[in-house]
Amino acid sequence: MVPRVWSLMRFLIKGSVAGGAVYLVYDQELLGPSDKSQAVLQKAEEVVPTAVYQFSQYVCEQTGLKIAQLPAPPKFNFNIRESWNSGISTVMSALSVAPSKAWEYSKEGWEYLKERSK
Repeated sequence: MVPRVWSLMRFLIKGSVAGGAVYLVYDQELLGPSDKSQAVLQKAEEVVPTAVYQFSQYVCEQTGLKIAQLPAPPKFNFNIRESWNSGISTVMSALSVAPSKAWEYSKEGWEYLKERSK
């Protein structure tokens, strides 16, 4: 009985984290214009380190453990707009040639099977 409850709890926790991530992406409009995405990333860079520090202090107070000071988060100096656009362009170009490549590969496979069956 306990393993079933444990696996159910793990499933619910993972589902909650995934649902929260989807809600956060939708709520912060991260899939919208890249200007908003970049603003949210900058906001996260300011908020997350302090939240992690406060949580670690809370855990230390509650458990009596001593947690070492976390290193400073790395600074990212790249334009999200350029990375996002190049990624989208790559995916779209791959999707646009997929039907012709599938036709080409199936034709080659068919010719190979004809040769092998002789």
